[in-house]
Amino acid sequence: MVNFAEILRTKQGPNFGFLFYACVVFCFVTLAGLSNAAEQDAIDKSSNDLVLEKRVHKLTEELRCLVCQNQTIADSHAGLAIDLKNQVREKVVQGASDQEILDYMVQRYGDFVLYRPPVKQTTWLLWFGPFLLMLLGLLFLTMKIMKRPKQDANVSEAEMLRAAQLLRPDDKRG
Repeated sequence: MVNFAEILRTKQGPNFGFLFYACVVFCFVTLAGLSNAAEQDAIDKSSNDLVLEKRVHKLTEELRCLVCQNQTIADSHAGLAIDLKNQVREKVVQGASDQEILDYMVQRYGDFVLYRPPVKQTTWLLWFGPFLLMLLGLLFLTMKIMKRPKQDANVSEAEMLRAAQLLRPDDKRG
């Protein structure tokens, strides 16, 4: 009879390496299965009602993922995005209107959660800041060009002859 405790203690015996690596692979596969189980729970929570899912998808396309920041929560696979999708789904099932759901999200997370934030006093810098920076850059460039000293275009005849000699294609320069 094989004593596994003795094999593990001495790290010797028939196929010890194979058994060790098989245990490691088994652990990794199990952990991978557990991580996919969390995602599967989110998928299982989704309703079979196609109209409800279309409405949830439409709403989640209007909300920004707070982790990714450049994706909607409909496109994101971040944990927080999945939680927000589930919150939207719960609100839809409870009978809340689209505007009520968006207002709820804005109340909790601010205007930043909206993928297209409204133009209002608190978001003016967000909307008009890039144009303001571009105008300031153009103004700065114009002022620099205007302050540049004018170059004198009057060139003496001796300088013109010297330039002509330098530009002449022959090798005799002197």
